[in-house]
Amino acid sequence: MIPIFESILPIFLIVLLGIVLRRVPFIDQSVWPGLETLGYYLFFPFLLFLTLAKADYSGIELGTVAIVSLLAVAVMTVFLLALHPLARALGMTNASYTTLFQTSSRWNAFVALAIAEKMTGVSGLALVALVMALLVIPLNFINVAMLVWYGTGGRSALTLVKRIAGNPLILGCVAGIVVNALPFGMYPPFEQAVDLIARASLGLGLLMVGAGLKLNDALRPRPAVLVPVALKLIAFPAIMVALAVVFGLGGESLIILALCAAVPTAMNGYLLARQMGGDAPLYAAVTTVQTVASFLTIPAVMWASGLIAAAQAAGG
Repeated sequence: MIPIFESILPIFLIVLLGIVLRRVPFIDQSVWPGLETLGYYLFFPFLLFLTLAKADYSGIELGTVAIVSLLAVAVMTVFLLALHPLARALGMTNASYTTLFQTSSRWNAFVALAIAEKMTGVSGLALVALVMALLVIPLNFINVAMLVWYGTGGRSALTLVKRIAGNPLILGCVAGIVVNALPFGMYPPFEQAVDLIARASLGLGLLMVGAGLKLNDALRPRPAVLVPVALKLIAFPAIMVALAVVFGLGGESLIILALCAAVPTAMNGYLLARQMGGDAPLYAAVTTVQTVASFLTIPAVMWASGLIAAAQAAGG
């Protein structure tokens, strides 16, 4: 447990640095939205593109990983949809329900990529990128659709199509998969340029996670905040691991899938909530509490999935 905790600690130290930098007086606060936009539209898509373009999936059970990942999202989606009547009966607005849905189903790939690279190196990074490529389209489609249906922004189906088709994360993943399938590699100077940009993405992304947190929300969490915290950090990893075991996945694949499910929700969902009639303040509160709580829950999930993988290896 301690080695896992120490492997994850550097990631959370960078998040902590982001919290501090957001609050120091000598940094102009107007810089943060620009950095967030730059990371979302440039740095992170370039990292996904490069990772997928160069990834070697020869040792990965691609079909099984795809089935487990997509099925876990499907199970979680059905469960969250079933919660809507209960949420309404307890006084939650439709806008707040969209935030519950988003924060329980989205995952922060910045954190997952950083931890995977620290713990397992290139192979883990490639597997997280693969899961990202598999899930970024359905998760964005589902969550945007929920905001179109339940949000207060009065958005149209055309907005849904535009947001999916123009999502930079989706475009980066698709481009990387296409290049990976080509019979020739990238032009070396171009690859080096992309690599230089991609290297900035993980550090910047973790700083932005910290900069976006609201610590007061973590000190006084309310029930509407705690429910998606439990669903995302406990229920989702349990579903992912259970499906992985059922379909016979073990070893590093099982552990990385558990990691992908165990990280807190994605920060970009906050902007989506703000733009499409969701409950943005609730999203910020949930994200803060999830990130703080994940400092303890991620090591626990990784430790438990490691025990399961070891038991599979011993039994096999």
